Amino acid sequence: MTNGNSQGFDLFRTALSGALAMAAAMGFGRFSFTPILPGMVTDLGLSSGEAGLIAAANFAGYLIGAILAGHGWAAGRERGAGLFALTVSTLLLAAMAGVETVWAFCLLRFLAGLASAFAMIFITSVVLGHAARAGSEAVQSAHFGGVGLGIALSSLTVALVAFFGPFGIASWRVDWLAGAGISFIALVIVLALLPPAPKFEVTPSPEPALVWKLPLVLLTVSYGLFGFGYVVTATFVVTMARMSDAGPMVEFLTWFLAGCTAVVSLFAWRPVMIRIGLRGVYVVSLLIEAAGVLGSVLLPSPLAPIVGGLMLGATFMINTAYALRIGRQLAPASQRRALAFLTAAFGVGQILGPLVAGQLAEWTGSFSAGTVAAAIALLAAVLFVLPVYRRLG
Repeated sequence: MTNGNSQGFDLFRTALSGALAMAAAMGFGRFSFTPILPGMVTDLGLSSGEAGLIAAANFAGYLIGAILAGHGWAAGRERGAGLFALTVSTLLLAAMAGVETVWAFCLLRFLAGLASAFAMIFITSVVLGHAARAGSEAVQSAHFGGVGLGIALSSLTVALVAFFGPFGIASWRVDWLAGAGISFIALVIVLALLPPAPKFEVTPSPEPALVWKLPLVLLTVSYGLFGFGYVVTATFVVTMARMSDAGPMVEFLTWFLAGCTAVVSLFAWRPVMIRIGLRGVYVVSLLIEAAGVLGSVLLPSPLAPIVGGLMLGATFMINTAYALRIGRQLAPASQRRALAFLTAAFGVGQILGPLVAGQLAEWTGSFSAGTVAAAIALLAAVLFVLPVYRRLG
């Protein structure tokens, strides 16, 4: 095998292991709650406020995990730390099948948030380190596309469990166990394929204090509003389909298509980014996502949840990735600090989103008010970032 072919095979292994790790840690560990939630609500009688609290606990764990992971304690041990976190994430998926109180769910989802953050950050550092050395955009896109793959598979898993039931225990418990089983298979493959972290000759020097110029402030506020705006649909869209009696097929398609479009979004948006720039894509995709969020409550059923899921999947990965890249451009001397603050703002937004939407749904009997609030937040995110786009776009 020639050196070129060998390098190509190594990059393929790296991309595949990264994609499967993201599918397990994020698609299942973080986002499978969305298609499983309707069954939990039906069987356990969870209120909308309780469902929002459980979701917020997961996002709080993710935020704290992202902050802790940025302190450098795993330097040189990223592969082992990431694989350990992925193992814990798999075990926590299985543990969800064995409890039924709100506070137990909150604790497990909080720990799952920590685990998914560690797995995402450490394994991503390994994969993107190799991608950067090879100058491969395709490896990066395939790696993050794994999130969408996991979302689609989690929806398919829930649909298959419902189709082949009954199992003698509540279907939502089987959903969590099945997700844990798939995550375990992915873990075994990642363990075999994921290479060690690349060694760099130059150790990153300490960054200077972050200078809070107006464009970075506006982007940070915008990114926090995006966190609030996307997460309401990302948490409750399948439950909304259940509440509208759209039927099992629509529930399946809503989250399945969201995952499928998320897989291809990083590839599909790249030509657009080359044409109109990072800031242009961020603005356009926020507007498209706001339209999809509004469509999930304004369009007739069964079209509403499907459109909401499709447009969410087509945009949320792009908004996440490109906003962080813009942040690096706005703070070239303090990139890691800028990313940390942006991640914190995003994390606060996605913690508040389920809490607010869940409480509004408890008061009003539907998720319409919370979803409209999410759409308003996305439009506000556009307004905050427009001066940045006009000045630097």
